Amino acid sequence: MINNSELKYIQSFAHKKHWAEESAFIVEGPKMVQELLRSNWTIKKIYATADWIQGQGVLPVPVVEVDQIMLGRMSQMQTPHQVIALAEKESFLKPIPFNETFSLLLDGIQDPGNLGTIIRTADWFGIQQILVSDDTAGFYNPKVLQSTMGSCFRVRVESVLLEEVLTASSLPVYGAVLNGSSMYETKMESTGFLVIGNESKGIGAQLTKYITHPIKIPKFGHAESLNAAVATGIILSHWKA
Repeated sequence: MINNSELKYIQSFAHKKHWAEESAFIVEGPKMVQELLRSNWTIKKIYATADWIQGQGVLPVPVVEVDQIMLGRMSQMQTPHQVIALAEKESFLKPIPFNETFSLLLDGIQDPGNLGTIIRTADWFGIQQILVSDDTAGFYNPKVLQSTMGSCFRVRVESVLLEEVLTASSLPVYGAVLNGSSMYETKMESTGFLVIGNESKGIGAQLTKYITHPIKIPKFGHAESLNAAVATGIILSHWKA
């Protein structure tokens, strides 16, 4: 049974100050919790309905049974789904070596849904690492986590000084810009960086100077622009082609 202090603690993750500063975070719903259980992330406790618990067998973490009414009080979702997990945030000692991987660099992606979808898309194309600027949406924002559909547990997302990373590297840097060459005319290497900019402003001037291969997605219709997450998916599809 959950006590009142635990309830208030879980409810506090609805506020940015708490999910941004706390050493833990919450994960909601059967799909997300199953992905969490399959990962190497540390789970502190699970709160779930009897139906969900009965379908799991033996779990390696403490489980507290709650009814649907209590789950609704704990949840940040409009329609709570059976289970909420409390997990520990990951701390990475250093990035994956850049010369061994292709990394995404996100400059000011501020919409949580966009960031979550980019993480999910990166996972689809085998991207293991995303580096983000400090003005990008918070990784532990519940809206970001939910929109990744579990990919957040497989893709490393770290907030770093992007300029420092690019200054120290000699790898190719592809940047999605309006005045670039068609991406279909650009051979994309297996290692390097792809920079995706802010939804309305694009890539900031402080990073533009590091782009060695400015690319664009050719336009065939009349839409003014592409969603940042959609653009990322199209470019990564070409990279893998």
